[in-house]
Amino acid sequence: MITSKPQIVGSALRPTVATQVQMPKTQVLVPPAKTATLYRVSKRSFDLIVACMLLVLLSPLYLLIFFAIKLDDRGPVLIVQNRVGLGGKVYNFYKFRSMTVGVNHMDEHRAFAQHVIRGEITKGPQSNGGLLKPTGDGRAITRVGRVLRRTSLDELPQIFNVIIGNMSLVGPRPSMDYEVEAYYDWYLPRLSVLPGITGLAQINGRSSIPFPEIVSWDLQYIEKRSCTYDLRILYKTLPVVASMSDTG
Repeated sequence: MITSKPQIVGSALRPTVATQVQMPKTQVLVPPAKTATLYRVSKRSFDLIVACMLLVLLSPLYLLIFFAIKLDDRGPVLIVQNRVGLGGKVYNFYKFRSMTVGVNHMDEHRAFAQHVIRGEITKGPQSNGGLLKPTGDGRAITRVGRVLRRTSLDELPQIFNVIIGNMSLVGPRPSMDYEVEAYYDWYLPRLSVLPGITGLAQINGRSSIPFPEIVSWDLQYIEKRSCTYDLRILYKTLPVVASMSDTG
C-alpha cells in the first residue's frame, strides 16, 4: 500500500488524495485517456509504418550488436523485463543486454528506483554524472553494454514492442512493475496512454531530472498529444540521442 502526498513539480502543486492505492500488477488500474478516433488510428498507422521501416533499415546494426554481445561474454543478447503499460497492464519489454550475467542486479536497482519514484532522491551521484541511476561497482555493465547505453542502442529492440502494439514511438517511458508499486496516486494518469520509446520528458532532461518532474512532463504530453506534437517530439529526440548526454 502507498499513501499519496503533495508533490511540487516546477511551479505546479499536485493535490493530496487522502485514499490509499493498492497496486495490483495484472489488472487495469487506470481507464484509457479519451482519444479522438482519427488520432488513435493515425498514431497506430504511423507507429507501424515507421517501426517496420526502421526494422528493415537497421537490420545490419541489429546483427552487429548481436555478435558484439556474444563475443563479449557469450551471454544472452536480449533481456525481457516486466514493464507496466496502458491501463496498468504488465507486458514483456525488450532491450539489448548491457549487464553482466550471473549477478543479481535487481535488488540494488529496486531499492534505488523506488526512492527515485517517490521523489526521495532527486539528484544522481557525481560519480554517475548526476544521472538518477545506481552507480554499481563498475563491473555490473559489460564493455559492449557501456557503448550500448551511451548511444541508447540498447533500446532498439523496443521497435518490436511498437510493432506488437504494447508501445508507441512517443509516450511516457514505461516503469518496471516494482517501480509502479511506489507510485503516488497522482502519477497514475501516465498509465492512461501507451508508453513510448521517447517522450516529452526525454527531450527535457531524461534521467537527469527527478521522477515527479518526469511525471509532470508526461501529464502535459497526455493533455496536448496530437500527431503534430508527436512529430515535434520525435524530431527533438534526434539531437538528444546524438549528444549522448543523458542516457535512460
